[in-house]
Amino acid sequence: MEASTTTSLRPARIVALALVALELAGLAFLHFSSGAAAVSVPKGAHAGQLTLHSCTYGTEQGRYAADCGTLVVPENRHDAGSRLIALPVKRFRALSAHPGAPVFRLQGGPGVTNMQFEEAGRLAREHDVVLVGYRGVDGSERLDCPEVASARERSRDFLREASFRADEAAFRECAARLRDDGVDLAGYSLPETVDDLEAARRALGYGRVDLVSESFGTRLAMIYAWRHPKSIHRSVMIGANPPGHFLWDAKTTAEQLDRYAALCRQASDCESRTRDLAASVSSAYRDVPGRWGLLPIKEGNVRTAAFFGLFDATSDAAGPLNGPSTLDNLLSVDEGDASGAWLLSVAVQLLFPRAQVLGEAASMARADAAYARRFFAENRGSALGSDATRFVWADGRLLDAWPSNPDENLYTRVRDSRVETLLVGGALDFTTPPQVATRELLPHLPNGQQVVLPKLGHSEDFWAYQPEASTRLLGAFLRSGRVDTSLYTTNRIDFTPDLGHGRLAEIVAAVMLGLASLTVISLAWIAIRARRRGAVGRKAAVAVRSLYVLVLGLGGWFLGVLVALVALPTVPLGSELLAGVSIGVPVGLGIYVAWVHGDRPARTRAIGLAGALAGGLVGAWLGSAVTEGLFAVLTAILGAQAVANLVLIVFDLLRERAVPAPAPEAPTVAAGV
Repeated sequence: MEASTTTSLRPARIVALALVALELAGLAFLHFSSGAAAVSVPKGAHAGQLTLHSCTYGTEQGRYAADCGTLVVPENRHDAGSRLIALPVKRFRALSAHPGAPVFRLQGGPGVTNMQFEEAGRLAREHDVVLVGYRGVDGSERLDCPEVASARERSRDFLREASFRADEAAFRECAARLRDDGVDLAGYSLPETVDDLEAARRALGYGRVDLVSESFGTRLAMIYAWRHPKSIHRSVMIGANPPGHFLWDAKTTAEQLDRYAALCRQASDCESRTRDLAASVSSAYRDVPGRWGLLPIKEGNVRTAAFFGLFDATSDAAGPLNGPSTLDNLLSVDEGDASGAWLLSVAVQLLFPRAQVLGEAASMARADAAYARRFFAENRGSALGSDATRFVWADGRLLDAWPSNPDENLYTRVRDSRVETLLVGGALDFTTPPQVATRELLPHLPNGQQVVLPKLGHSEDFWAYQPEASTRLLGAFLRSGRVDTSLYTTNRIDFTPDLGHGRLAEIVAAVMLGLASLTVISLAWIAIRARRRGAVGRKAAVAVRSLYVLVLGLGGWFLGVLVALVALPTVPLGSELLAGVSIGVPVGLGIYVAWVHGDRPARTRAIGLAGALAGGLVGAWLGSAVTEGLFAVLTAILGAQAVANLVLIVFDLLRERAVPAPAPEAPTVAAGV
């Protein structure tokens, strides 16, 4: 007897299968393309070899023709038998027929790529612009430390002793794993990175080059000038960081806070809230509230975030996490409003653990190991600035947890350099205050000049605030050594932003609670509708199984996050388990309720429910593993939708094929025939 196949391959089901296949293929593509190695050592390559091919690169001014390629260098130049590693290289050709010296751009960090420079078009009019990947971040060996990221994601509070112990153990575990994988950590240092730049200069056939560096990159520029002075034409350092300043101290931070306090006394919107901004901020910093309503606040997270939030002074550069908004938040805390503190507590737990390549950051930080030992021996206590140092250095435990390298004591003091140098700093910069460069670096630069930009902060402000002015400043100095600040106008500090942290926290909390409630209510409503009518209806079923799952998935995830925040403080908010359960269950339930018919046998309904839930859970878990960050929430929803729908479609096909076809009616025979 043949099974019935008349309903199995109807057009709607074929379309649904095709859409599921597209979703799964898209997720697979995202997973494998994001995990692909950027560069590798070519077979038979030798140290110093550079291979280039034509490519294009996107900038703020459109796409530029460029040369892209791979530079091969020794992993550890102290070891004659060292293996080779590969670094990416990009070069933008100057648009001018008579270009100036090539510009090597050095990004900040550490632990941040040197291969992204959207502002390259501002320099490429008159100069070749060259990007050389940082070893440990951009190269064939990447010093990722998921052990440390996981420990920080699970932290009950960034500044608790238990968190510092967990960080220490995680750094040790990461270093041991990298060594077991064949990585020679002794080769990851500032001088080795500088020698990579020099190898690229030689391989490209350049004579003297210009350097444009910022923050951490300025330390590389200093060492480059000290190590290879004949290779440098001119150097611009934005947010200069002399030796010893991969740490922050409360005294210098207090100086910067006093600058804001002076501006506050001149601004009615700030002066009306406090007689002494510095005192109010210090009070709020000492007494961070433990809760905002039912939502807990991790005080150490807020203290850490507060300092990093003061780096930039404009919203153009840093969005809502800028100096004036952070100060507005701390003033609100001092006034009894904890909403903004809660937002900072949650945001840094989500963003900070994976914001850097932590192994490379640890290796580069060892250049200031001697300073760090003195810093932590003095037991600086808890204060704005010093707490950020405690977080970065795991309260000093990083010194023993991460191995030393043979270069870390080579450049522990500032050396003299005759390279023409321009120091650019923002007067309100908390991470690289310009007075430090004035005091410690400028006296060693007989051909040096300094520009302090009023009411601006760190290097992001330099690039974002009045691009025409910064472009003229850079162009004039690189072209002729002349300083031209003529296009700059003074930034206006807004101490009461329209969208402050408190207001943003209220919006975030309302969206989370609203979508979580909508998910619960809508699932209940769909279930009741299906029970009363026997099914939700064809159009409603299609809508739920295709588009509405986005609402169910987001609402489910927000509900899971709220539960974790209140009751499960060590569960990472970005964990695959949290995403799998909080997204997979509501998506699976929604798809099941849209699928089920009341006239189906109880066993069929039970199998469908189990299959939809299992498909939702497995799909959400797989989807969350496709990428990282908040984008993983979307891929988890798509994964849950695809797999849950696929399970039910396959179940329907199997069930329908198992139903016997009706037997043909017997012919009627007249009586007596």
